[in-house]
Amino acid sequence: MAKDDKAALKAAKKQERAAKRQQRKQTWSQMWQAFNMQRKQDKALIPIMLGAFLGMGLLFFLIGMLFNGQWFMLILGLGIGALLAMFLFTRRLERDMYKRVEDQPGAAGWALEQQLRNTVGIVWSVKSGIAATRQQDLIHRVIGNAGVIFVCEGNKNRVRPTLNQLKKRVDKIAGGVPIYEIFVGNGEDEVPVSKLRNKVMKLPRNFNKNETYENIRRIEAMDSMPGTTPGMPKGPMPAGAKMRSMQRTARRRS
Repeated sequence: MAKDDKAALKAAKKQERAAKRQQRKQTWSQMWQAFNMQRKQDKALIPIMLGAFLGMGLLFFLIGMLFNGQWFMLILGLGIGALLAMFLFTRRLERDMYKRVEDQPGAAGWALEQQLRNTVGIVWSVKSGIAATRQQDLIHRVIGNAGVIFVCEGNKNRVRPTLNQLKKRVDKIAGGVPIYEIFVGNGEDEVPVSKLRNKVMKLPRNFNKNETYENIRRIEAMDSMPGTTPGMPKGPMPAGAKMRSMQRTARRRS
């Protein structure tokens, strides 16, 4: 019996190691594909990455010469240079990615889910496309330690009546919870898609984790009540809308 348990444990560990190797292989494959796509449309990417890699190596090498430790410092500098090059790659990839989607309906909801899901130590509930006009002006909802944040994309005048209706309903079911509104765009008093996370993170932290969970529970209960949430307009979404994340709630916990 003990031998069988040991064999099963050994097999489980072997399977776990194989799964981790496969996951790493898949991650590197995805990164390599992303790099190849990015370098084809971003001609400055490779010179910038090489400059960061070699520049940090040279800088640390020169610093090391001051105390006869240049070769050790060179290795350290190249390591730091590689991290810097990777950071610059991801930032440029992210920048171009947001540029490609910022004019598409639903881009703000997608960006919120991408930007907030890896925020350590903060609880979020993100629900994309909780309401929309027939012209595809969209409203997304974020519940976090600041309170309730409605993120709107589209024409302000068209979306305002629906937004006010949503705010009244939240206030009715969770009175006292602060409600914020953010309009996405490049105009006055608007926030670009790429800067949504910064805007949300700058809001005051009015609640701790447990209080935030309670707010999420109360407010999300409203969604299941018949007739309490303005519905999406009938008919097909416009081409390229990419609204696959519609009506999906993503909770991020530390």
